Amino acid sequence: MSAPRRHRVWRSLTLRLGLIYVALFLTSTAAMFGAAYWIGVYQPLLHETESVRVEAGDLAAIDRAAGRDALLRALEARRSTGPRRAFDALLAPDGKVLLANLPSWPDDPVPGWALLEADAYKGGQERDYEALVVEQRLDDGARLIVGRDVEDIDDRDELFTIGSAWLIVIAAALAIGGSIAMSSAVGQRIDMVTRTARRVMAGSLTERIPLRGTGDDFDELSETLNLMLGRIEESVESVRRVSDNVAHELRTPLARLHADLDELRSAESDDERQQLTEQAVAEAERLQAIFDALLRIARIESGRHLAGVKPVDLTTLLHDAVEFHLPDAEERGQRIESRIAPGLVMEADRNLIFQAVSNLLDNAGKYGGEGGTIGVTASAAGGTVRIAISDTGPGIAPEYRERVKERFFRVPGTGGQPGTGLGLAIVAAIVALHRGRIEIGDAGPGTEVVLSF
Repeated sequence: MSAPRRHRVWRSLTLRLGLIYVALFLTSTAAMFGAAYWIGVYQPLLHETESVRVEAGDLAAIDRAAGRDALLRALEARRSTGPRRAFDALLAPDGKVLLANLPSWPDDPVPGWALLEADAYKGGQERDYEALVVEQRLDDGARLIVGRDVEDIDDRDELFTIGSAWLIVIAAALAIGGSIAMSSAVGQRIDMVTRTARRVMAGSLTERIPLRGTGDDFDELSETLNLMLGRIEESVESVRRVSDNVAHELRTPLARLHADLDELRSAESDDERQQLTEQAVAEAERLQAIFDALLRIARIESGRHLAGVKPVDLTTLLHDAVEFHLPDAEERGQRIESRIAPGLVMEADRNLIFQAVSNLLDNAGKYGGEGGTIGVTASAAGGTVRIAISDTGPGIAPEYRERVKERFFRVPGTGGQPGTGLGLAIVAAIVALHRGRIEIGDAGPGTEVVLSF
C-alpha cells in the first residue's frame, strides 16, 4: 500500500467507524465477562465466605460453652462433613499448634477472609486445594482459623482472567485488522468513483464506474451513478444538437432577411420595394416565432408555470381544442372523430394542456394528408388520464419516434411542411412538467401520440 493510500486509510471515515465499533465491542465484551465473573466467581466466593464465617462463629461458641476439648472434637468431626473439604488450624495464645490440617497460615491475623494454598500429598501425588479461610479470635486469645476448599472457584477465576484477557486481545486485533481491511476495500471502491468523476470533469463523458457484479451497495450506487452519467451525456449531446439545429434553423431566415434587405437598398420600383419589405417582415416573423417557442420551452422546463396548476375540466378543454381546429381540418377535407369520456378532471395548467393538445392536433392536420381522419380519444382508468391523438398520414418510422421530440428535428421528407420544428418539443416539455408520459406509436396507418397523466 502506497504512503498516500496509507495516510488516506488512517483518515477514512470507515476506519474511524470501525474503531468506534471495536471500542463498543470491547466494552460490551468486558461488561459481559464482568457479569459472568460476578455470577460465576465473586458471588460463590461471597457465599462460601459467609458459610465459613458462620462455622467459625459456631465453633467459637462451642469453645466458650463446652471448653477446648469439645472444640477439638468438633474440629475433627468437621473435617468429614460438608460438600467441600474442611480446613482448620487452632493455635494457642503462645503460638503453639493445638490442631491443624492447613499446611501453612499467615503469622498475622487474617482480616476478613483470605485464600491460602492448601495442597496435600497422598501416595506420592499432589492434590491441589485452595482454602478460603476466616479467623476467629477466642476468649483466651487463641487463634481459630477455619476454611473450606474453593479450588473449583479459583480455577474458574483463573480461567475467566486468562480467557477474557486473551479473548479481548485477539478480538481487538481482529477487529482493528478488519477495520483497516474494510477501510482499504471501501477506499478502493470510492477511489474508482472519484477517478471516474475526475475523468468526466475533464470532459470524457463516456466514462463509467466499473461494476464488480457483486450486487452490493457499492454496485447499486455505481449503477445509479452510471445511469446519471448516461443522462448527463444524453443531455449534453442534446444541447449540442440543439445548438447545431438552432444555428442551422436561424441561418436560412437570416440569410434570406439579409438578401431581402440588401436588394431593398437597390430596388428601383415601389412594387419591388413593397415585395422585398413583405419578404423581410415574413422572415423576421419566422425568427421571432422560433425565439418565442424556444423561450416558452425554457420557461416550461424551468417549472415557472407550476403556479397555475389547479383542477381542469379536461373533457371541456378537449372539446374546445377540437372545435378550434375543426375549420382547418375541414379546409383540408379532413374529419375529426372524437371519443372523449365525460367528467374527466386533472390537476394541471389549463393553458399548457390546451397548447399541448393543440400542437398535436395541428401536427395531425399537417401530416395526416388531404381527406384524412384525425382521432381524438380520452379516458381515465386506475387514476391515470389517457389522451390519444392519431392521424391517417404516412406515420413516423420507429427510429425517429424519440428524436421527433427534440428541438428542430424533422422527419426526413417533411421539410416542406410549415412550422418551426418545435411543436413536439413543447408538448414533451409540458408533459414532463406535469410528470406525465408521452408515447409515439403506429396508428396503422398514420401516427398515434398518447399522453398519460
